[in-house]
Amino acid sequence: MKLTKTTVEKLSLPDSGQKLVWDSEMKGFGIRLTPTGRTYIAQARVKGRTRRVSLGQHGIITADKARDKALKALSDMKVEGKDPTAEKKRQKAKTVTLAEVAEAYIKDRSLKESSTYDINRHLRTTFHDWVDRPVVRITRDDVLKKFRHRSNESKAQANQGFRVLRALVNYAKATYRSDDKPLLLENPVNVLSDAKMWNTIKARTGKIQTEKIGHVWNHIQGLRSAPDQTAISRSVADAICFLLLTGTRKGECLNLKWEHVDLEDGSFRLIDPKNRNAVTLPIAAPLIEILKLRPDNSEYVFPGRTRGRLNDVRWSFDKLSEVAGSKVTPHDLRRSFRAIASTAGVEYWKTKLLMNHKGGGDVTLTAYTELSDLRYLRDDAEKITQWVLRQAQQAAAGNVTDLITRRTTG
Repeated sequence: MKLTKTTVEKLSLPDSGQKLVWDSEMKGFGIRLTPTGRTYIAQARVKGRTRRVSLGQHGIITADKARDKALKALSDMKVEGKDPTAEKKRQKAKTVTLAEVAEAYIKDRSLKESSTYDINRHLRTTFHDWVDRPVVRITRDDVLKKFRHRSNESKAQANQGFRVLRALVNYAKATYRSDDKPLLLENPVNVLSDAKMWNTIKARTGKIQTEKIGHVWNHIQGLRSAPDQTAISRSVADAICFLLLTGTRKGECLNLKWEHVDLEDGSFRLIDPKNRNAVTLPIAAPLIEILKLRPDNSEYVFPGRTRGRLNDVRWSFDKLSEVAGSKVTPHDLRRSFRAIASTAGVEYWKTKLLMNHKGGGDVTLTAYTELSDLRYLRDDAEKITQWVLRQAQQAAAGNVTDLITRRTTG
């Protein structure tokens, strides 16, 4: 039948499913009947595939208006060869925002917790004014302007933030496509490489001087035994002990759960370290005694204020830096571990394993050495810890000598 206002309104709606009724004068023009209403449609084949376009609901548009829209839609499909499904996908892709890309990226990738945290952090800070912007509208000029501004605040954070952005845009370029063609022809962050603008960051070499290790250790023990200590301050002090005596990364330490610690065996397991090599490591006897005193009412060895893990330990480093005689960060404890191991006579390759470093091009390590269970390095872990304790005893004795000297001369 010819679809008109009168004929359409005479069509009864099905109780369930749908029913299609086609116009007798224009091939491909029809109406879809469902239990909830009547919708005009246009249907044709494009590149061998049947495509159907919704034109509007009867009552909202008239039959004559729907016929005009159908003529245009059928012409686009039959004459121009335009695929409405691909066009709809293309238009949707053009509006996908940076926040939506980041959400999909995190969902599709098996990311470390720290990587997810960094992505979300830069969305809140570096790119806070871009989160609702379609990715296709981020230009090379936009990247240049924001990178320069962020570099004035922090060169390292500018580099990290725009590496995050580069990864997100590459993901969008690969996944949001139309007719198997990329929506983005290039990644605008490439301008930083083309113009050689990435900031040069000087490698950090900070560490506690070995002659100060004993004083630092005694300071930490003072924090652990302070009468006014809180559960959080004790958790922080114990975490610092763990960092200094194991050489672990801050994230590895703070994310450590009791289920991955065996105090009877004297070992702990890193299941998701930075280099993605799960490994079992030895714990020296003095550190075992420290851990035995930790409460076990949380899944984390070093819990925070809530039921989750301790978020950071940096707030306690001002006084520690004063004792050390130089600025100290959590990662400096890792470099200090390396220096202590060398001074204590531990071979370099063993130190690398204890720190869970990648073997790199060292064939002996990668092909002939056990890398997943390092409990055979227990004696070396003990050697490092005992060296620290001897330095602490000497520092304490030196303090007593200085005190006696001051009293005598006074």
